[in-house]
Amino acid sequence: MTKILMTYSSTEGMEKLLNNSEFKIDVHPKPSPEEYLKIVAGSDYDVLLLRSEVKVTSDIIKAGKNLKLIIRAGTGVDNIDSKTATEYGVIVMNVPGGNTISACEHTIAMMLALARNVPQASGLLKTGVWKKEKFLGTELQGKTLGVVGLGRIGREVAKRAQSFEMRIIGYDPFVSEDFAKTINIELKTLDELFAESDFITLHVPKSDSTKYMINSETIKKMKEGVRIINCARGGIIDEIALCEAIKSGYVKGAAIDVFEKEPAPPDHPLFKLDNVIVTPHLGASTEEAQVKIAQEVSDMILDFFTNNIVCNAINMPSIDRETYKKIKPYSDLLEKMGLLQAQLIEGGIKEILLQYNGEISRSNLSVLTLSYLKGLLSPILDIKVNFVNAGLLARERGIKIKEIKNEQAEDFTSLIDAKVITDSEQLNVCGTVFADQFPRIVNLRDLDVDVRPQGCMIILENADTPGIIGTVGTILGKNKINIANMQVGRRQSGGDAITIVNVDTCPSNQVIDEINKIKGVKKAKFVQL
Repeated sequence: MTKILMTYSSTEGMEKLLNNSEFKIDVHPKPSPEEYLKIVAGSDYDVLLLRSEVKVTSDIIKAGKNLKLIIRAGTGVDNIDSKTATEYGVIVMNVPGGNTISACEHTIAMMLALARNVPQASGLLKTGVWKKEKFLGTELQGKTLGVVGLGRIGREVAKRAQSFEMRIIGYDPFVSEDFAKTINIELKTLDELFAESDFITLHVPKSDSTKYMINSETIKKMKEGVRIINCARGGIIDEIALCEAIKSGYVKGAAIDVFEKEPAPPDHPLFKLDNVIVTPHLGASTEEAQVKIAQEVSDMILDFFTNNIVCNAINMPSIDRETYKKIKPYSDLLEKMGLLQAQLIEGGIKEILLQYNGEISRSNLSVLTLSYLKGLLSPILDIKVNFVNAGLLARERGIKIKEIKNEQAEDFTSLIDAKVITDSEQLNVCGTVFADQFPRIVNLRDLDVDVRPQGCMIILENADTPGIIGTVGTILGKNKINIANMQVGRRQSGGDAITIVNVDTCPSNQVIDEINKIKGVKKAKFVQL
């Protein structure tokens, strides 16, 4: 019998498991960390099923002697020690798409409430005050909605907003213009979107590149009287800057479901503003979303234990363990190659060409390609990308993928060439693995290099002229950034070159800006692998 430990109380939607005599579910709602460890250690559970109410620590995983699956009934897995789970052969799964419609509909509800002052009018009327002239609203018809992030939720919001006869414009640096046209969205730069939008809705993951993307400077680029909606992640908006912009009247209002710190403090400055609507992170809080997630969780558990099918795994590909051990170094390499290109490319991705040369061409290419896509898409999407959904997410975004096999590989036992084609450029990276364990980037932008794909890196496209490297070193030294390694690739003396600098400390944007001002440097970017 398969034993499942749940740490939340609702079992609605899990009838397939509840009615199956081969599965037993024990429910212990919201145990303390000490209780949770004691419960896991005291029994032989096969599955841990949880939401966000508990943390699955290294100690808990080690205590689960019979543990095979940890399933997060939702998207985020920050409360699970996935690294330890992988080390102990425990598969971690999540349910990334169950809340798409709920989050989308909440966004639409917030936009409508913001346009028509619904909660403010309701609140005042309940005090006995009838004052309709105080709550003059605005129509959505004919207005421009700017959708920042065209993932699943962003696309669903755009689809529904079109029914209000709004003009929909969008920004997503990794969506091609051709794909945007197929979903009736005008693709814009971020600055263009800010300047043209009457309403702006955010649907991006929180990352270094999106943190405080709405701040005092970007707000100045927006149309006066803009209204802002955030049902995505806290920390995307500088809340103090937004508060000041609303007080000044430049921003007409805001609807906020997520906050940088949650629960938000009772004295949060946005709570004091009449033209701000707030909800306590309700994007996924619908009966339907929770039932959908429960049904999918049930199917995942049944598939795994009855059919040996792995779904929505975030820490391993769906292949047998022996094969995985053999190709893991190349899987890790390809994920790093994709991650590298994601941080270097410009423009919406249209096509990917992966050429497998030498011995690696006889391996399980589907798993390797998924590893690459996981690295390429993870930094840019608003959901967790894993080995199961990477291919689907690429296809959903209109990205063409082509695999080429070549059993010969000059100079290397195996060589992988990855080329990304975007609206504005092509970028190729070649990699290999030495001695079956040491990954290397051996070519970047058609220039030969020898680089370990790890840590903090500064990548320069520059002219091969004296003084550039020295100036870079001076700038880094001035900012107390130690150089761990440096590689220069060039076609010929005095021609085009590429310089890759591994550093012990990640540089600030100001340091990269200073390097970009060096004479002879065409472009410098910071990359973290």
